[in-house]
Amino acid sequence: QVQLVESGGGFVQPGGSLRLSCAATGRIDRIWAMAWYRQVPGKRRDLVATVPDGHQPTYAASVKGRFTISRDNIKGTVTLQMNSLKPEDTGIYYCNAAGLDFENWGQGTQVTVSA
Repeated sequence: QVQLVESGGGFVQPGGSLRLSCAATGRIDRIWAMAWYRQVPGKRRDLVATVPDGHQPTYAASVKGRFTISRDNIKGTVTLQMNSLKPEDTGIYYCNAAGLDFENWGQGTQVTVSA
């Protein structure tokens, strides 16, 4: 099991950028994949981007070309660089870490994109 703490959310105008960070503590050596999810009120939590061990990152179609996920396996961190933000990117962003027998979530960080 790992503990996850996110940071970096906030308010930004359309076209702006934000950088989300997530730091894992605990058994980070057992993490296989780290990811970012987004949830808006009344809807399910959807995958935004993920980077499993030994694989290239994958992205939701809606963010491809605008968002970049990067991971440091040694430090147990994952970041999400979000550029060209749109109002529909608004939501609570959750960090996720998964291993063979566990899946843990951070507390979430709010991102609001509005004029």
